[in-house]
Amino acid sequence: MASLTLFEELATLPDPRNSRGCRHPISAILGLVVVGLLLGRTSLAGIARLGRQYGVSMAHALGFRRGKTPSVSSLSRTLRRFHPLDVESCLSRWVNGRIELEDAEPISLDGKCLRGSRDGEIPGQHLVSAYASRKQAVLAQIRVDAKTNEHKAALQLLGILPLQNKVVVGDALFCQRDLSAEVIAKGGDYIWMVKDNQPGLEIDIQAGFAHETAAADIAAATSPW
Repeated sequence: MASLTLFEELATLPDPRNSRGCRHPISAILGLVVVGLLLGRTSLAGIARLGRQYGVSMAHALGFRRGKTPSVSSLSRTLRRFHPLDVESCLSRWVNGRIELEDAEPISLDGKCLRGSRDGEIPGQHLVSAYASRKQAVLAQIRVDAKTNEHKAALQLLGILPLQNKVVVGDALFCQRDLSAEVIAKGGDYIWMVKDNQPGLEIDIQAGFAHETAAADIAAATSPW
């Protein structure tokens, strides 16, 4: 089955608007936003100007039936209705549909502040991302809300990723029981870092591996073969 284009995948998002009075198809609006971002238009004003600059031909190519693209206020009202996680899930499906991850492919979790997102007293956007290092592709990412933390955001992120036969890798911040359980429940494995300031956890891990080794030795020694 052929992978969907980004435009086709975005068209699968449910339209969050009231059906009455909608002048522009939702797929056309999202297409305009994508084209704008690809051309370096990082503001809604810049994206709205793009529609006016390229005129009717581009509007029709994107699916605007009247040949006219939306204003800044119309873009703002429409985009704010989308739930970020729905959009992230859509983008994740598109990325995963275009790359083939092998079994035991490592998927790295990491949290970073988005460069250039800080504006004066307004803090920068903090994101948690899932990155396939062998494919050099970001599979999905989610914003860390001010009322939560990377741990909880990572739990949401794992919920939208296909983890069957994959290995999730993360630093000590992600060494959490619920994250580990989520990975296992979805058919994957995990490797978390453990810091020296967690001596109790380190001892438990060493004891667990020692038990597995001892059990394997006993089984080998008592095997009739």
